[in-house]
Amino acid sequence: MENNEIPRVSIIGVPISAVNLDSCVRQIEKHLNEVKGQYICVSNVHTTVIAHDEPDYFRVQAESFLSVPDGKPLSVIGRRQYPQMGRVTGPELMRRLFEESRRKGYRHYFYGNTPENLELLVTKLRSRYPHLNIVGYEPSVFRALSTQEEEELIRRVTAAAPDFLWVGLGAPRQERFCAAMKGRIPALMIGVGGAFNVLAGLIPEAPEWMQNSGLEWLYRLSREPGRLFGRYLTTNTKFLYYQLTKRPPS
Repeated sequence: MENNEIPRVSIIGVPISAVNLDSCVRQIEKHLNEVKGQYICVSNVHTTVIAHDEPDYFRVQAESFLSVPDGKPLSVIGRRQYPQMGRVTGPELMRRLFEESRRKGYRHYFYGNTPENLELLVTKLRSRYPHLNIVGYEPSVFRALSTQEEEELIRRVTAAAPDFLWVGLGAPRQERFCAAMKGRIPALMIGVGGAFNVLAGLIPEAPEWMQNSGLEWLYRLSREPGRLFGRYLTTNTKFLYYQLTKRPPS
């Protein structure tokens, strides 16, 4: 299903959904039965630059049910055209839909991360959201799945009949996974990356003032300099260059 109700804004040539958290949740709830088998991309500067540079990943982002603006720069740029646009982060979206599950009875399945981190996430969620219906969870194998492994995963998730399959494989792997599973797993798939570790309490969130000021990247860099310095240096520089020169996607 293409979501024709929500316009997309072109950011360095990549179509990002003009939503905020409230409108995103409304769209999900309105169309949930129709979009099981589809996926949502939680997009940031890093994924947008990859989509600009790699045509196959551009299609992954463009063919999603929604590609929501997780990164602050995306929502800031988008608001010039759609003033209602606002950030939709992975942790915020998860928390909101977990709260909605109290009324709606949504069923949730979690896929990705390590066995230890995933167990901690599920323990924390069951403590914080005792009403939450977790129908399954399993870690990633941190490599490409074989055809047999894919089919077995599809059978396990299908048998559990979740409304949402939360995917924590990290970008761009999780979005590619969701696109490959499109129409094969009868749940709405949402790639949320590091949100698993945030909700598990393993990674602290940036203070609200830093998130609101667009400085969350600096907070994350201070926490994980070895992992993020090179990525930020490359992708943030590319993003700024592409935005200033208005280059079309490759």
